[in-house]
Amino acid sequence: MADIDDITITTCAERPELIDRVYEIRENWPAFMLHDAVGNALFNRVAEDFPDYCVVATDGDRVIARGRSAPFNASVPGREELPAQGWDRVMVWAFSDLHRNRPTTTASALDITIDTDYLGRGLSHRMLVALREAVGRQGTSTLLAPVRPTAKHLQPSLPMADYIGQQRDDGLPTDPWLRVHIKAGAIIEKVAPASMTISGSLAEWRRWTGLPFDRDGDVVVPGALVPVHCDTAHDHAVYVEPNVWVRHSLTPAPGHA
Repeated sequence: MADIDDITITTCAERPELIDRVYEIRENWPAFMLHDAVGNALFNRVAEDFPDYCVVATDGDRVIARGRSAPFNASVPGREELPAQGWDRVMVWAFSDLHRNRPTTTASALDITIDTDYLGRGLSHRMLVALREAVGRQGTSTLLAPVRPTAKHLQPSLPMADYIGQQRDDGLPTDPWLRVHIKAGAIIEKVAPASMTISGSLAEWRRWTGLPFDRDGDVVVPGALVPVHCDTAHDHAVYVEPNVWVRHSLTPAPGHA
């Protein structure tokens, strides 16, 4: 395994042969997280359709990390730059703007995923810096991110607004992933209360989680940031995940406004 400084990070535009390989990374996402309808429709197209806004890390020939973002136009009437629907909404906007050939005003990070073999080595910070630089080279002065706090699942009943107020003695967030963003220069803006929505029948939720889902009300699911709401009479359960909007101010590349 290479030293962290020997790992190569490039944009997907610079190495298009890696676009189809960004999914080779060993991941540990909970099974239910793979069933967001918007994500299933659009997410796997991001690196191909916005390669200048996406970065990939390699250790020799092995793909070990990816970072994906997408540009959109926040000035379209009816849009809010930091929508309550967070991750889902900005991805829909990005592809809508792409198809309509609209100019872009900002970009939103969508994921930074590190191979499980390379966690805990500082690579997440390097990937975030690389993503910031890639977006800045496109002339964009802002990189937003609907951040999924990595330790929030340990306090699923705590409202996200209270969670992000938790700080260490040095004033930085207690959450590790929020802390990486703040150290990279971001500021926390607000909660995106409905950033992702995952719904399914009770049979599907049982298959995804191994839990019985046989009682009405909130169900605490391992890996979920908040409880999942179960409705036995109507045979469905819904998970509405809150994220945290952060803002990175960038320096656009020379020649861009």
